[in-house]
Amino acid sequence: MEMIKVSIAGPRGRMGKEAVTLVEETNHFELVSVIDHKQEASAGVPVFASLEECFAHELPDVLIDLTTPEVGYTHTKTALEHGVRSVVGTTGFTAEQLEELKTLAEDKGIGCIIAPNFAIGAVLMMKFSQMASKYFPDIEILELHHDQKLDAPSGTAVKTAEMIREVRESKEQGHPDEKETLQGARGAEMDGIHIHSVRLPGLVAHQQVMLGGEGELLTIRHDSFHRKSFMSGVKVCVETVMELKTLVYGLENILE
Repeated sequence: MEMIKVSIAGPRGRMGKEAVTLVEETNHFELVSVIDHKQEASAGVPVFASLEECFAHELPDVLIDLTTPEVGYTHTKTALEHGVRSVVGTTGFTAEQLEELKTLAEDKGIGCIIAPNFAIGAVLMMKFSQMASKYFPDIEILELHHDQKLDAPSGTAVKTAEMIREVRESKEQGHPDEKETLQGARGAEMDGIHIHSVRLPGLVAHQQVMLGGEGELLTIRHDSFHRKSFMSGVKVCVETVMELKTLVYGLENILE
């Protein structure tokens, strides 16, 4: 397999540190630079304060972006404009931003993968939930993450609801006269699916989808106890994005 040159944005974060280790330990990956606004030394490679500065020095084959929604969107757009493929683990992109980035990727004829969750087990949880929703249309999603997570609900929860919506008609759930005595008690809602977010120290990334039927309950749950659980998906994405000529949203779309 040919060597793939990789740059990482967000190398000091908890996901970023794992990504640096992954690239260093993968024989056909080469870490050529990192982007860090504090410009702290990292992994013995050049550190740049911005993508523009990084790309002026050397263009990587792939940018792994593990920053924030605002920065991630800007980074992805800049990378595509420079002909650099992107693997993005940042969530919170709007539908308009995704469409803009997809158009840009196709204009450039290069790949881009945006994955709300890199854990293969989490992707299977989403796919199984989509399958089950054909038979159990009454659904609630509970997602639990560490207390430093910026967005709520999580990208994984939103993506799960979007996948379910593809095969399930919109349905109002619960009692027709239901009233919240405390605002927000029933969580957010998408096509009748209620989504609840928990933020506590000690958690990493967890989600359960509860599907109710007459006299039964089906619960599909996935737990990431360590950020290493996301790295197998990152590796697959870096390898796969080299072959794409469009933007793919969701790891499930590249897994066979």
